[in-house]
Formats: sequence, C-alpha cells, structure tokens
Amino acid sequence: MISDVHFDPFHDPAKVKELIAAPTEKWSTILASPPSPDQQQAFDALQQQCHARGVDTPYALFQSSLQAMRSQSPQAKFMTVSGDLIAHAFSCRYKAIVPESAPGNYQAFVLKTIAFVVAELRASFPGMPVYVSLGNNDSACGDYQMDTGSEFLSEAGKILAEGLPVSQRRVAVHQFEAEGNYAVDMAAPMRDTRLIVINDLLLSPKYKTCAGVPNATAGNAEIDWLKQQLAEARQSGQKVWVMGHIPPGVNPYSTISKMKNMCTDGKAEMFLASDKLSDALIEHAEAIRLAIFAHTHMDEMRLYQGDGSGESAQAQPAHGVVIKMVSSISPVDGNNPSFTIARVNPASAVLQDYEVIAASNQTGLDTTWSKEYDYAETYHEPQFSADVVGKLMSEFKQDRDSKQSISNDYMRNYFVGDRSFELKPFWSQYVCAITNATGRSYADCVCAGGK
Repeated sequence: MISDVHFDPFHDPAKVKELIAAPTEKWSTILASPPSPDQQQAFDALQQQCHARGVDTPYALFQSSLQAMRSQSPQAKFMTVSGDLIAHAFSCRYKAIVPESAPGNYQAFVLKTIAFVVAELRASFPGMPVYVSLGNNDSACGDYQMDTGSEFLSEAGKILAEGLPVSQRRVAVHQFEAEGNYAVDMAAPMRDTRLIVINDLLLSPKYKTCAGVPNATAGNAEIDWLKQQLAEARQSGQKVWVMGHIPPGVNPYSTISKMKNMCTDGKAEMFLASDKLSDALIEHAEAIRLAIFAHTHMDEMRLYQGDGSGESAQAQPAHGVVIKMVSSISPVDGNNPSFTIARVNPASAVLQDYEVIAASNQTGLDTTWSKEYDYAETYHEPQFSADVVGKLMSEFKQDRDSKQSISNDYMRNYFVGDRSFELKPFWSQYVCAITNATGRSYADCVCAGGK
C-alpha cells in the first residue's frame, strides 16, 4: 500500500524542458543524470515563488522507495496506490519554468508525469496488478479542479487501466472517463472480491470545474454509481474493497487547529461536502471488508458505524466500515517517507496484518528503510477487521487522558517520525473523529467527554 507519492519532476528545474520533449521511457535517464550546477539555487527559488510548504518527492527518493519495496516485499501479489501521484503546486512550478506554454501542453505534461509514476511502480513488480486512484492534486487544471467526461479523464483512465487484465480494461476505461471511477474483480490470489475505486475529489467542498465553478451534480452522479456497484457486489455475494483518496468524516487537524467549541455553536471541519459517501459505505458495511484512503499523509485507522441519522441509519448496528489511511511517500509535512506492507486473507478479503516501512531520511540519498511498527505486534490483535478495530477504538475512548500504552503506541506511529507530543493534548477529540462519521456525532462525542 502506497499513497501521496507527490512526485516532483521540477526538483532540478533545468531538466524540465528536456522532460517535456522526451517520451516517458527516457525520463529515468534524464532524471538520473548528474544535477545541474545551479540545481539547489534554482529549486529554492522555485519553492519560494510557488510558496511551497515543504519538499515533495524527487527522483532519488522515489527510486529509493521502489528499491525498498522490492527488497522488503519481493513476493507482493498486488499494490494499491491511493492517490496524489504528482507534486503540490504543480501548475505554478510548470508555469514558472515554461511561461509560454499552451494549456494543452500543460495537460500533456501532467499525464506524462502520472504515466511515469505508474510505469515505474509497475516496472518494479512486473506483471503484478497495480490498482490506482486519483487524488486532488492529480488534475490538468489545478488542485481540487477537474471536468467530468473530459479528455483528461479519458487519457488518465487509459494509463491507470493499462495494467489490468485485458478482459476488464475496456470496461474500466469506459467507467473512468465519466467521473474518474472504476470497479474491477481483483486478480488472484484474491477471491470473489470487487475493488471499487472512486475519484472523491468530486465530493470535496473545495471541488470546482476547470472553469472554477462548483458542480454538485458530479458528486451526486458518483455516489449513485458507487451505490450501484455496492448493491451489485452484495447481490452477487462478493466481498468489497473501496479505495479513494480523501477520507469521509471529520478533519480533526483543521477542526482542532481552529479551536472550535463543539459544545456551543461550533461546527466540525469535514473532509467532504456531505455525509453521502460515509452513508453509502455504512449502508453496505456487511459487504465491505476494507476501505483505503489517504490524503492526510499520516498513518491512521478509522471505524464508522451508523449513528441513527441519515441513510446510514439503515445499516445494521453490528456492522462497521474499517478504514486504513495510508501514510505518504512524500515528506512534504516533515514526516519520514513510508509505505505499508499488508498481509491479506484472500478468501475472506480481510486485512490480517500490516507493517509500516519508513525511510531513515527524507532525501533518498544514503537512505535505509526499516520497520516502523507492526500492527499485530503493537496491538496484539489477529486481524484488521471491523470487529477487532472496534475493540481497539473502545480502548482508545476509555483512555481519554492517553495514559495507556495502546494510545501512546498509536500516537507515536501516527506521524512517521513520531510527533506524538503534538497529538497527545487533543487525544480525546481525535478519537471522536476516527470513530464518528458525521459532524453531529463527532460533536456529541466531544461534548460527552469522548465517551
């Protein structure tokens, strides 16, 4: 499991025009060549011009991560990539270096960058399925902007579907060109498992078309498609995995950093514009074995169950949706790069164990990769299922003051590189966020003292 690669082809600005002119097959040769004499100075100027908050993933770090994946998990059977393949402020960087470029040329470069990242992942594990979703940065017209039914989605769909079985490729491309979603029957060794991949950028409150206009219709169409896929899977007796980029539910960082009082007139900051995604997942929780999201760059888990309101109230209380949020390759937030190796029961489609593999530094130069932690060893649990994670969440809730080892283990591993001191003062509020899908239920939890 990898996410938020945020590959930066602008790390050596002098090479960008050569990359634009070259086919992606030649990119590795260009990027691996010695740095330009003024590389650092030019990159620093670009960072300042584009108001960058940190450094994304240069070629050296990307290659180091790929080598570590092959070394740490040579027998991997498939890979999930939960969005944000390209660097932050991509359009600003491009325009700073190629100010005279036409809009069509920019789209071509975005697609080439996405194609390069995906091709490098596939080349690292030849013949292995690599399932990919788009993130909010993966757009040809700006962060959180995209047109549905566009040439960009048509071309991006061909790139992402290229590694799928031929029998499923055409259907996936056709599905993708509408809203950026697709569904496939997962290849062996997985059995009777449908992977539903959603482009939930369309559900973000920040989402706009390329013309800068909000478009709620696109998100509604996506939810309708998702519900149809979930219903079909349940009717046919399939297990389901759902993968997207932006998680449903409360954004605890934004909510807590704005110091809102949930018990008066405060309103939680939500990742998505509505509860429609979480409602759809909870409604079909009996069929869903795992949901994979990312976006925060942190290593997180969540469990959502119906709270008695909205469509999610139709779900049976015994079922919940367990979410694995995958930490980032990009070190842009000061975290060490990381990826996750998971062990899955192919018959039940249940995630049994996983370990996070982290880099020793943020550059990819003289970097070693080693185990950050192992889920089963840390929490002494046999699997990452809704029942088991529900038990962990109950223990988190009971430990409001974060005095128990289970809470401190989670906080230590949340930020790859350990900044548990930042999370510890807000532990009870954070736990309410990872156990409540709606803003209302989150506020109720916070105001009840996290119980």
